[in-house]
Amino acid sequence: MTTTWHRSLYWRVAFGIVAFLAAMLVVQAMLFVWAMAQFGRTLPGQSPGRLGMSVALDLANLLERDPQTDVTQYVREQYAQYEHPFFVMMADGRLITSGSQSFAEPLLQMARARLARPDAFPLRPGGRGMRGFDGPRGDRDPYGPPFARPAPIIVGGRLAGVVVVPPQPPFGFLLGRYAPLLALVAGVVLVVGTVLTSVLIFGPARRRLRDVEMAARRFGAGDLTARAPERGGDEIAAVALAFNHMARDLSARADALAESDRVRRQLLADVSHELTTPVTAMRGYLETLAMPELTLDDATRMRYLKIIGDETARLERLIGDLLDLARLEGGGGTLRTSNVAVAELFDRVKARHERACQEAGIAVEASIAPGAETITGDQDRLEQALQNLAANAIRYAPRGTAVRLSARVQPRARTEFPPEPDSPSLDGARDGPQHVEGPKLADGGASEGREVVVSVSDEGPGIDPEHVPHIFDRFYKADAARAGVSGGSGLGLSIVKAIVERQGGRLTVESRPGRTVFEMTMPSPGG
Repeated sequence: MTTTWHRSLYWRVAFGIVAFLAAMLVVQAMLFVWAMAQFGRTLPGQSPGRLGMSVALDLANLLERDPQTDVTQYVREQYAQYEHPFFVMMADGRLITSGSQSFAEPLLQMARARLARPDAFPLRPGGRGMRGFDGPRGDRDPYGPPFARPAPIIVGGRLAGVVVVPPQPPFGFLLGRYAPLLALVAGVVLVVGTVLTSVLIFGPARRRLRDVEMAARRFGAGDLTARAPERGGDEIAAVALAFNHMARDLSARADALAESDRVRRQLLADVSHELTTPVTAMRGYLETLAMPELTLDDATRMRYLKIIGDETARLERLIGDLLDLARLEGGGGTLRTSNVAVAELFDRVKARHERACQEAGIAVEASIAPGAETITGDQDRLEQALQNLAANAIRYAPRGTAVRLSARVQPRARTEFPPEPDSPSLDGARDGPQHVEGPKLADGGASEGREVVVSVSDEGPGIDPEHVPHIFDRFYKADAARAGVSGGSGLGLSIVKAIVERQGGRLTVESRPGRTVFEMTMPSPGG
């Protein structure tokens, strides 16, 4: 699963954090403005210069009313909370500040210079106040910038002092004044922003990761149905999707292992049963022959010995079939691949089963289409497979019918092999129109050469539909379809399938009442 950038969790987290930072700044600015409006004392509409004039007039009036007034205490009480600091320098040299802050030396020197030149301040008649702060129109004040000019305190027609208001408040003053408030506002906004960020941005991601974690824990505890929610299109959804894919694969493998274990146990039980049957018969007859008190005539003794020999041969065939099947399915043994004449295979089958066909009243017919005269494979193994299919067909063919051996050419298609059950096999079940699929054609069956289809058909009762999925299982015997006909061990078709697939072919069966066809599709020398 590929996550697009706009659905990425990281992009969403980054965008959310930026948005919250912007919101925090806006909120902090609004809180600061509100706090200033609530707690700060200001003189609305007054510039630093006008503030100095106002303070100078206030102090001049104060001293005219009561020359003994403590100017220092008055300034501290009345102006300590003003947002813009200033200082008052009296004619006697006293320095009075509106707070605990200090001021730059150039401002102090400018105040001293003004006090040293009292004539620089034109006075109103009567000494009450001043004509103007800037001097006569057009005059240029040599003592500083306009907003830093000292404002005179005129008492009784003489200069009692000056008020100096800096153009801008000192940084230390602002920091000392507003640092606690700013820290409080920033702390509150930070806490609130952190909580909101955690809840709105990281909360959903944490819950989804928790779901994935719980699914992993449940799966690890043995709950193979545990799955993680796949909602969303970000990295967490990709992790959940990958986990679910892994869980499905592991669940399928666990089911396959369980099925394999079941098949293995069943195989052991079947092998034990098949081996025990002849051994039990042999033991019974041997114990009978060894009984000294039992007198047997020669004919009975010979019949018992023949049964023991037959069971011994049966046991040898069963063990041989098991070893043969194990070698084929395990990739053991050497295959001698060559061009094999189909006619020669058919002749060997007919010769091998000629007597059995005469006794059963069954004919064997063979036909080879043009181009299907030769196939590629191991001749001995191909003959073994064809002999098993022919024996199986002859066993169930009704008297008076024919078993047909045929070969034809068909276009070879690229194939996709379906999952295979563990060693399918049957030795004889029939009845019902059914077809067992071999490998499936891919891409519409596009031709990639030729292959030869060798088929063995009979006119027996067919294979019951419920038996068809199991016909290639080891030791599988559909007794209801056998109708009392004695069969083999149940390994015949398993061996045929292993032989065909080991040589790059495929084995299929199609059955309905009155016709059953096994087809071996093998590579053609020219394909």
